Amino acid sequence: VQLQACGGGLVQAGGSLRLSCAASGLIFSNYHMAWFRQTPGKEREFAAAITGSGFRRVLADSVKGRFTISRDNAKNTVYLQMDSLKPDDTAVYYCAAGRDWSSVTAPSGMEYWGKGTLVTVSS
Repeated sequence: VQLQACGGGLVQAGGSLRLSCAASGLIFSNYHMAWFRQTPGKEREFAAAITGSGFRRVLADSVKGRFTISRDNAKNTVYLQMDSLKPDDTAVYYCAAGRDWSSVTAPSGMEYWGKGTLVTVSS
């Protein structure tokens, strides 16, 4: 199984970025997908998740109203649209796949991980 995230970069506060994560080696629609983020010295933090069908989503309070998660099962890809970015959003963003919806907000609940893409938001 491979999860390859891309789309990170440097953006000014208030700007937008869209992350993508392409999956291979698994039946994509069978897996819930999530985005987590991590900064140096801190634990990996949940950001957003979407069910395998795409019909249900959950977002962390810190990103609600600014981030949107979506997926295209025909392309085996999950997206994270990030708007109104803040310097506090600076982190390495990881996509992850898992089959237990009740555990999608916990890193330990996910089965597969991508390598991460760096998002830097300047003030």
